[in-house]
Amino acid sequence: MSRLILSLDEQVLAEYNMSKERYTIGRLPDNDVRIDNPAVSGHHSLIINILNDSFLEDLNSTNGTYVNGRLIKKHALQHADVITIGQHQLRFVDQQAAEVDQDEFEKTMVINPKTQEQVALEHVKSAVQEAAPSADGPTNGSGPRLGKLQVLTGPYAGRELDLIKALTTLGQPGKQVAAITRRSEGYYLVHVSSHSPDDFPVVNGATIGGQARKLEDSDVIELAGIKMGFFDV
Repeated sequence: MSRLILSLDEQVLAEYNMSKERYTIGRLPDNDVRIDNPAVSGHHSLIINILNDSFLEDLNSTNGTYVNGRLIKKHALQHADVITIGQHQLRFVDQQAAEVDQDEFEKTMVINPKTQEQVALEHVKSAVQEAAPSADGPTNGSGPRLGKLQVLTGPYAGRELDLIKALTTLGQPGKQVAAITRRSEGYYLVHVSSHSPDDFPVVNGATIGGQARKLEDSDVIELAGIKMGFFDV
């Protein structure tokens, strides 16, 4: 099954599972995907699903329909295509292709410390221990909550990663690496290494420095040129 992810300024607004043959997109309430914005025509675009293929058509809209930055009249949708309507974006996700992309994303961004070419596990543990706040602080007594990351930018936008491990190492060795630790009081992000000593990960537009940063629901992390949202499950 395919789906559409509606976003504005990199913030995900809604997701639509495409289980029907026809989906209209526009400003009026009778559309399947409603975008209430003056730049969007009443009935702006149409998506038709035929077997395993999906086709996008512009319905003579005032401001046009764009796919990956190009103005289109009709377009055969491919996985990860970005449809721009007014100021909003709709990312087309082919679930089968997305599963392949998830594997590629994890190979690219999730570091296996056992791989010799990547950051050694002891390096990560050492960085976490040095930056960790005092363990004497209060905990909620209910064990660590579950969280996940959702990629917001780049070729893997829309991919999700469940944070079920005690330690998840992310990034690209030689560029920027960070670790997310799962503790009884929540999740923490800590800088591990980078090309420049002071090139720290960023959360909500501010660098975290050398200390562990506790993550809150809907925080936006910037790491190795990729933006990811942190969410409680």
